[in-house]
Amino acid sequence: MLTHQSQELSEPKLNGNIVIGELIRNMELGRFEMAYSVLLPCVFTVYLNPQDHATLSGVFPHVIEDARRALRARVAELNAIPPRLSLRKRRTLKEYKIACRDWFIEFLPDPEVPSGDVEIHSELNETVQPGFRGMKTTLMDREPTAGRQTSTKVAESRLVSDSIYAEIAYEDDSGVQVYLVAQNRVRVGRGGEQQPMDLALYASDEVSREHLTIRRDPATGLFFIVDSSTNGTWVNGKRLRKGAEELLPKRAQIGVGGVLTMSFEARE
Repeated sequence: MLTHQSQELSEPKLNGNIVIGELIRNMELGRFEMAYSVLLPCVFTVYLNPQDHATLSGVFPHVIEDARRALRARVAELNAIPPRLSLRKRRTLKEYKIACRDWFIEFLPDPEVPSGDVEIHSELNETVQPGFRGMKTTLMDREPTAGRQTSTKVAESRLVSDSIYAEIAYEDDSGVQVYLVAQNRVRVGRGGEQQPMDLALYASDEVSREHLTIRRDPATGLFFIVDSSTNGTWVNGKRLRKGAEELLPKRAQIGVGGVLTMSFEARE
């Protein structure tokens, strides 16, 4: 039978290998597919429990240096061409790259991160743009907590209006989210550098850059939805005709590209 002391000794402690492993995992999860290349996250914010942050603070420069080497090595592996691959298939391979000159990594303390855990938020480039983002990942099987305010997205018009017309709850690759509809038109999709969305989804390319639009009629308060995607949009199990505006019920389950579901609820 393990004593309390032996249990403490057997518990895994947070170390550089764990942090670097999670950075690599985040980078791969946050890939942004394009026609001929794949962008990978290059800006990382690593949240640690304050005690872990204090313990490791003296070695952060060394961890960052080692992490950059590991990230470069992983990108080189992703870009490696198998020797037996045919010339035709070689031409279809996409190049993996980053939008920054080098990886930027910073460590911040957060009391809501459990001891021994690590939470990483990433971006695809140094200038954050809607719909052009990376990932949030956690080491433990738990909901992200650091920077919790980002889990509720509010339209910019909310700054000048106290009216919330509807809520859209969903879970994408960044975790559980709630979007508060405070305007009469909401564009939904993955977005892109030159294609910002009102509600930008962290999702695979099964979700189109501009997947659907939800429109509110100010005169009646009714909502309408239009599918503009490649892989389809469903409302309560019924697939929408592409390009045809249809009435959106006050409560509805909206299927997006067959990969995620959004729960829509209009407010009275």
